[in-house]
Amino acid sequence: MKEDINSATNQQACHYITFNTVDWIDVFVKPIYKQIITQTLNEFITHKGLTVYAWCLMSNHLHLLLQAKDGTGLFMVERDFKKITATRILEAIELEPELRREWMLWRFENFTQNLKKIEKYQVWQSCSNPEFVDFKQPFKVREHLSYIHENPVRDKIVFLPEEYVYSSAGDYAGRKGPVQVKLIDMEGLIRGLIKR
Repeated sequence: MKEDINSATNQQACHYITFNTVDWIDVFVKPIYKQIITQTLNEFITHKGLTVYAWCLMSNHLHLLLQAKDGTGLFMVERDFKKITATRILEAIELEPELRREWMLWRFENFTQNLKKIEKYQVWQSCSNPEFVDFKQPFKVREHLSYIHENPVRDKIVFLPEEYVYSSAGDYAGRKGPVQVKLIDMEGLIRGLIKR
């Protein structure tokens, strides 16, 4: 039986997902760490067929509205993304002049020991709570886009979502951001719903 493409269990469906750093450590306060995330997202878009509809990187978490390509699946994308970015972040911590180096490494290591994991350091929490997003419900899609893009406004970093560089809000306002996002045509989704 062919799997329904709108099923919440379908690994290739569109999902809202959040990656949190362990102990909510504010890793992404320096440009080098932020660039690791944007670079890796672009690599996944180019080489793994990942579609990113929206994203926002805050100091200790990353919100994404994304869709995995057939054959890769959300679980594999999440696993590989966390592994690659964790390795790159740890390398950058070692190379970059970082006042918090020892403290961050100690926290990453302590978290791993508490979970009795094999890895020496753990950067990301293991749970991401993916939530299926149905394009047949455009108002829910808009709700997710707004939630993602309003993050820096809620944290009083910027006045307007499109002012925040590490987000797709600028793309939706007509400015190219650092990640190759695929814009959602909200008007088209709503028109399609009305025609039914």
